[in-house]
Amino acid sequence: MLKLGVNIDHVATLREARYRGRGAGEPDPVAAALQCEAAGAHGITAHLREDRRHIQDRDVWALRERIKTRLNLEMANAPEIIAIALKLKPDIVCLVPERRLEVTTEGGLDAAAHEKALTKTCKKMNDAGIEVSLFIAPDERQVEAAARIGSQFIELHTGAYAESFGRKRERNAELQRLVKAAKQAHSLGLRVNAGHGLNCQNLPVLHLVPHLVELNIGHSLVSRAVSVGLAAAVKEMLALMKDYRG
Repeated sequence: MLKLGVNIDHVATLREARYRGRGAGEPDPVAAALQCEAAGAHGITAHLREDRRHIQDRDVWALRERIKTRLNLEMANAPEIIAIALKLKPDIVCLVPERRLEVTTEGGLDAAAHEKALTKTCKKMNDAGIEVSLFIAPDERQVEAAARIGSQFIELHTGAYAESFGRKRERNAELQRLVKAAKQAHSLGLRVNAGHGLNCQNLPVLHLVPHLVELNIGHSLVSRAVSVGLAAAVKEMLALMKDYRG
C-alpha cells in the first residue's frame, strides 16, 4: 500500500502571515495534522527551517506529543537542527538542502558532494533510533551516495516531473529518470519515497514509478482544502493512491 505523508508547512505559513512572533495564532498546524490523521493520512511531515519562516519549535514538540502516526522532520544538515532532532526523536528525519532566498526547497540534496558530513549525521540519528531519508534528485550518482551514507530511505525530488507535466516529451523523460532511480535505489537496499509538486493531476501517472513506499504532499492539499476542507482533500488524494501496485 502506498502511504501518504501530509506536509503541514503551508498551514503554518498562513498562520505566520498574520501572527508571526506572537506564540499563537490560526490556523494551527497541529490541529491540521490531527485532521489529516483522522482522514487516513499515514504520517505527518514538518520542515523546521533554520529561519523558522513557517513551522516553529513549539509546533514540532506539540506534533511529537499529539500525533499517533509517523512524524517526519524535514531538516537541513545544520548543528542547531540536528541537536533539536536528537532531543525530539521523530520517527524519521529527511535531510534537505536549504537556502534563505528560496520560496520552498528548490532541488535535491547534493549527497555525493557532502557524503562525509551526511554520513556523520546519519549515524547520529540511527544511533538515537531515528531513521534517515535523503531528499535527492533522481540521479544515479546521488542514489549511489545515499547508499554509501547509510540512509534507510531516499525521497526522490519530483519537482522537475511536476513542472514538465504539461509537456509530454519532457514529462516522459523525467518519469523515466524517476523509474530508473527507484529501481537503482531498491537494488541497493534503499526504500523509496517521493515528493515535491505532486497533485491530483500528476499523481496517477507517477504510479509507473516502482518501489514507492510513501508520497509526501503538502501545498496541493492545503490549496485544495480552501475549497473542500482538509479532510476531504486528504481523502481525495488517498483515493488516487489506492490503485498503486509498486
